[in-house]
Amino acid sequence: MTVQTPTAPARTVLRPPQRRVPPAVWLIGPSVIFMVLLLGWPVIEGVLQAFQNEKGFTLDFVARMVQDPYFWPAVRNTLLLIVIMIPLQFAFAIGMALLLRSNPRLHKVHFFVWAIPLALSDLAAGLVWLAIFNDRGYLNSALSWLGLQGSSWLAYDNQTTMFMCVLIAELWRATSLVLVIVVAGLQGIPKDYDEAAQVFGATFWQRLRHVTLPLLKPSLQVALILRTILAFQTFAVAQALTGQNFPLVVGETYRWYTGLQNPNVAAALALVILVVSMLTSIFYLRALRDKSQGGKR
Repeated sequence: MTVQTPTAPARTVLRPPQRRVPPAVWLIGPSVIFMVLLLGWPVIEGVLQAFQNEKGFTLDFVARMVQDPYFWPAVRNTLLLIVIMIPLQFAFAIGMALLLRSNPRLHKVHFFVWAIPLALSDLAAGLVWLAIFNDRGYLNSALSWLGLQGSSWLAYDNQTTMFMCVLIAELWRATSLVLVIVVAGLQGIPKDYDEAAQVFGATFWQRLRHVTLPLLKPSLQVALILRTILAFQTFAVAQALTGQNFPLVVGETYRWYTGLQNPNVAAALALVILVVSMLTSIFYLRALRDKSQGGKR
């Protein structure tokens, strides 16, 4: 007689739970891939083009860029334009935004008129001011009508007047961008703070310095970064007004790429603009960070 031993129950194998991809990855992933392909790959190609030739790594293109007689005047003109233009643009934009905040008569019409340059391209704005500053332009015609003698504002041997013409044209063209950002920032500041400061006897300048500007710092930070980066790219207005008589860094990039048919040196110039723009943005982020939050960035 055989006794059957009971069979052991089968052990259930526990499979590790499958890791699911978080929904945030599916939402952000396509944007990250798109930005890498749109920005990252061109930057890599630009670096390789600036520092590589048929034989491998080289600094010949950087040396040609630095030795070019137009390079250092272009750097000087670009930096001088930025140093003078950015403070003026912010002063005009903040002043116009505060004026709009006081709700003057036809304030919507004022905002529309001041924002008109946003609808114009850089080249169109340059051509508008070329018609004004030309030897037979509107400015000299108005001076002649008043009995005054005009001037050759865009003459190649008068760097000061050329610089002033480019500066005025850029102020007219690009201040509206800062104005829109500042107006949006002022909309988010409650008027209770300003009214409370008025109750305690603060003057207009005290309220502006200690109340409005500190609360407006995030908007000013964004506007400052955008305008500085775009100021480094100033080209079409100066090209329409002065041609090669007032060189700028982006203009030199265009000249090397199209006129001299040398994309390697043009890539080196583009990298200079990229590096300076990144360093300037980092400086602004650190200089204008909110210290009340603590920590370092």
